[in-house]
Amino acid sequence: MHTVVGVLRGGPSREHEVSLKTGAAIIANLPAEQYVARDIYIDKSGQWHDRGKVVSPERVLRQLDAVLIGLHGEYGEDGQVQKLLERFGVPYAGSDSFGSYLATHKLLAKARAQEAGLLTPPFRHIQNVQEAEEAAHDIIRTFHQPVVVKPTGWGSSIGVSIVGGYAPVLGAIQQLFAEGALSVLVEDYIRGDEATVGVVENMRDEALYSLPPVEIIPPTNDFYSYNSKYSGATRHLCPGNFSRVTAEELQRLARVMHRTLGLRHYSRSDFIVTPKGIYYLETNTLPGLTAESNLPIAFASVGVSLPDFLSHLVTLALKK
Repeated sequence: MHTVVGVLRGGPSREHEVSLKTGAAIIANLPAEQYVARDIYIDKSGQWHDRGKVVSPERVLRQLDAVLIGLHGEYGEDGQVQKLLERFGVPYAGSDSFGSYLATHKLLAKARAQEAGLLTPPFRHIQNVQEAEEAAHDIIRTFHQPVVVKPTGWGSSIGVSIVGGYAPVLGAIQQLFAEGALSVLVEDYIRGDEATVGVVENMRDEALYSLPPVEIIPPTNDFYSYNSKYSGATRHLCPGNFSRVTAEELQRLARVMHRTLGLRHYSRSDFIVTPKGIYYLETNTLPGLTAESNLPIAFASVGVSLPDFLSHLVTLALKK
């Protein structure tokens, strides 16, 4: 008898379109000889759809053996949908609701990284728009320019800008609050080579298997922005051009962050490699699985197909 696997995609986040692609990749690559993929579309208002009909989450979840989450951003990666799945007792792959929230909240993740001994860019946290002017004045006095301005909780580099000077910094902060950011981080702009490392639990006889680091090379006139991620302009090298010592350290740090954040099943952590050391940026609990995404690129480099990985995720989800 086939296992019925619900694939959640879409969702009420700014990453709706990317999530549709990840969900489509999951559905296309879930081995049909073992599983029946159930395409569960969540629209931008948060309404669930099954087989073209509006349904309540409770009704459709009762019909599933397990869930793979293809959602990104708010609702999908911040623990909200995980709480729903936990409430109805549906097995799912990926981190639980608390770990998801912790990793998505960049300030809390940075604090955990610092406690674990990792380097992370110096930062200023701005909790509301009323603090913006004073913060911008302080930032141009105490941070080298330009700086990185980012929302605390969004993903896929949405809302991230690299700006310098009082007016541009203030404008970037105010713009994020106007677009609905709950708080804003301003960080030192660390120049170096960007790397990302995926880890998977219980793969190839390792409790926490580290994939080879992927080196990310954005176009020269851009950083690793949302546009450069999904336009095909960014180059991804796996394995990256790192020394053996650096590559092993990147893999170790990715495992450290997976454990430090209390994550489950799989994750992907991002770093900047500099002559002064490796700086931790953030961790993704539901990495993208599109053709442009880093995790499938890393799997291909070690001979793991996407169908094999998805089967592994379902197995992890169903383990009690």
